Amino acid sequence: MSDYLAIFFSVMPALLSGFVQTLKLAFMGILWGSLLGTGLGVLRGQYVKFATPLIGGYLHALRGTPFLVQLYIIYFLLPNTGWKIFQFDSWTAAIIGLGVYTSSYVTEIVSGAIRSIPRGQWEAAFALGFDRIRTLRLIILPQTLGLILPSLGGVYVALIKATSIVSVVGIVELLRQAEIQIVRFPSEIIYIYALAGALYFCFCFPVLMVVDRLERRATRGLRFKG
Repeated sequence: MSDYLAIFFSVMPALLSGFVQTLKLAFMGILWGSLLGTGLGVLRGQYVKFATPLIGGYLHALRGTPFLVQLYIIYFLLPNTGWKIFQFDSWTAAIIGLGVYTSSYVTEIVSGAIRSIPRGQWEAAFALGFDRIRTLRLIILPQTLGLILPSLGGVYVALIKATSIVSVVGIVELLRQAEIQIVRFPSEIIYIYALAGALYFCFCFPVLMVVDRLERRATRGLRFKG
């Protein structure tokens, strides 16, 4: 037991350092991906001419390829075009990659939720003099929250786990720190990975709990209004 404690105190500072990097990556990926995905999802959910087919192609391209391939394209391929706008450092490439990856799922979730609302509600709102933006803001989107939030929890947890892939572009996040510590203690692979897994759980579980609580509040508010 004393050996495990010694290893714990030896590797934990490095694992916590990697954990902080994972937190930063996940937060930025969630923020950027949610904003982009929500905007695209609102457009796609309304069948906007020209925009809907383009967004569909965007989703097929992203969801039909592995995240690792997308990250390689962003970090290695785009800079080779010579365009200054595509000269990304590791952090920028990782955040863009995670955000774009997340946005593809958020777009589908938001558009699906909007499409699930009966068309008659749109028509009734227009008949009352509401424009499209007011109809979305006051009638359609509040009803979709209970549908969107449960699925978003799963997407965000998947994003947190996807941060382990960004080590290929030189970012030392939690899993990469665990691999470095295994080099120091090669006979304790399972133990070190278990510590890293516990840190991932400490991040993922509260995210799911927060999303679940927001979902309950949203659905309770809708029931109250009804």
